[in-house]
Amino acid sequence: MADSRPTRLTVVLDCPDPAALADFYRRVLEWPDEPEVDDDGGWVNLDGPLGRIAFQRIPDYVAPTWPGGEHPQMLHLDLRVDDLDAGHERVTALGAKLLDETYAKSFRVYADPAGHPFCLTV
Repeated sequence: MADSRPTRLTVVLDCPDPAALADFYRRVLEWPDEPEVDDDGGWVNLDGPLGRIAFQRIPDYVAPTWPGGEHPQMLHLDLRVDDLDAGHERVTALGAKLLDETYAKSFRVYADPAGHPFCLTV
């Protein structure tokens, strides 16, 4: 009998500009490969050593609100770093917006350029 277990995880993020958001995460994660863009630019795959992140264009995209509100997040990425302060400087220079630093010694919450929450953690 064939093994039916998934062999790879892909996280898909909705956004208004898939190529731009893929480039943001490529730079944050320092993944070497250029994103793979489909013919109309509505879907982009970003492959790296940790798996795949895909980006899907949604014409009427509305960014999630954090921590709650009218459009609450449904998932977020946790990205582990060795130095939160250095990680903060790096992701904000790349276009992330700090949302919450209540627990600044263990994690910080940011929004990517399309508004998706993500955390830097130690």
